[in-house]
Amino acid sequence: QLQLVESGGGLVQPGGSLRLSCAASGFTLDYYAIGWFRQAPGKEREGVSCISSSDGSTGYADSVKGRFTISRDNAKNTVYLQMISLKPEDTAVYYCAAGPPLCVLYPEIFGSWGQGTQVTVSS
Repeated sequence: QLQLVESGGGLVQPGGSLRLSCAASGFTLDYYAIGWFRQAPGKEREGVSCISSSDGSTGYADSVKGRFTISRDNAKNTVYLQMISLKPEDTAVYYCAAGPPLCVLYPEIFGSWGQGTQVTVSS
């Protein structure tokens, strides 16, 4: 059974940091691109970052460039999203998803999704 489990969300003050984890079970992440997406109340799901399976190339939404860093640890079958300088507009439920090998931030092409983890940035 393919499963992705996110963790690491929480409440943080503006300017703070969090590291999200996406752990896979039932399959090996090596062969998949992993994407992080987020959805705020009343808004559509948007792509945040992704990392390819082949060469580890990465992509970021303009809104998070320079603040978020995606990485993968294939030995732990886990992908991370390090977030710094968090802003209130980063508040959302964050999801990870597995998809075709290349990093493309279109949620429609990702087939396996986690349940999400809440990130709230507020003073």
